[in-house]
Amino acid sequence: MGDADITLRHLARRRPDDLVRALVPEGHPIEVLGWVDSQVTNIERRLDKALRLRASGEPRVLHVEFCFALRDDVPDRIFEYVGFLFAALRLEAPGEPVPPIESVAVVLSGRRRRLPATGKRRIAWPGRPFSGAHFRVDAVYQRTVSELRARGSVLWLVFAPLARNATAAALREIVAEIHAGAATAEERAELYTALLVMATIDPWGHNLMKELMVMVEDKEEGLLRRTPIIGEMIIEAERRGEQRGEERGERRGEERGEQRAIAELLGRLFARRIGRRPTVDEERSIVERARVMGPGEVEDALLDLEGEALVRWLAEPIRPS
Repeated sequence: MGDADITLRHLARRRPDDLVRALVPEGHPIEVLGWVDSQVTNIERRLDKALRLRASGEPRVLHVEFCFALRDDVPDRIFEYVGFLFAALRLEAPGEPVPPIESVAVVLSGRRRRLPATGKRRIAWPGRPFSGAHFRVDAVYQRTVSELRARGSVLWLVFAPLARNATAAALREIVAEIHAGAATAEERAELYTALLVMATIDPWGHNLMKELMVMVEDKEEGLLRRTPIIGEMIIEAERRGEQRGEERGERRGEERGEQRAIAELLGRLFARRIGRRPTVDEERSIVERARVMGPGEVEDALLDLEGEALVRWLAEPIRPS
C-alpha cells in the first residue's frame, strides 16, 4: 500500500471516532478509549491498527486493515495480526479475559462485481468444524459518493474519488466540504493529500486526477508545490499513462516519486514528534530505512521513540527487519 497506507493511517489516528462510527454496527452505544499501544516487547508486530472500545459498557477491540485490493494474502495477514493482537492483550492483563476482537478490511480497489460482506481464514482440517478467523469487508470503492457522505465525516470524504459514481461535479463539492470541515490548516492539507492519493488508484477509470488537482489548488493555493507526495506522485502517474512503452524510465520516475512521498509524509511525522524538520542526513536516513525496512516499520519507530532516542536511531546503521 505504501504512501496510501501511511496517509490513511495518519488520518485514522487523527479521527478514530469517525472511523468507528462508520464501521461499528448501529444500536450499540460506543465509547472510543484509544489505539492499542502494547508495551509487550517480545511481540514485534505493531498494534496501531487496533482501537480499544467500550460497547454497551463492555470492552471490545476493533482492528482495521486498509487494503489496496482483497488479494489472496489478505485473510492470512488479518489472521496473523489478530494472533499477535490477542497475545499482546493477554500478556498485558494476565488472568483477565481478552476483549472480543473484530476485524474490518477497508478495500480500495478490485473487481467490479460486488465483494462479499465477510471474508475468512480457515485453519482447521478439511471436513472438521470451522477454526480460524472471520472478518468484515468494507469495499469503499464500490460505494457511491452519497454513501460515503452519509458516514458524516471528512475522513470518509477522502475516499470519494474511488466511488463508482464519482464525477468532477461531485468531487468539486467534496473538495469544498473538506475545506469547510477540516479542524486545522494542517489537517486540511492532509485530507487533500489523501484525496489525491485515492484519485491515483482510480478503480473505475474515471480519469479525474487533472480536474481534481485544479480544484484542490483553487481551494488550497500552493499545496501542490508544498507537498512533494502530490506533485511528484501525480506527475509520474500521468507520465506512466502517456508513455507506457518507456518502462525503465517509468520505474526510475516512480522510485523518485515514492522517495519524495516517503520523505514528506514521514518527515512531517518526525517534525511533529521532535518539533523541527529533519536535517538532510535525517531525511536521507528516513527514506533509506523505509526502502530497506518498509515505510510502516519506520512510521512505527517515529511513533514509538521520543526526542533524542529517535535522533540516535536515525543515526545508527540500518538493520534490515
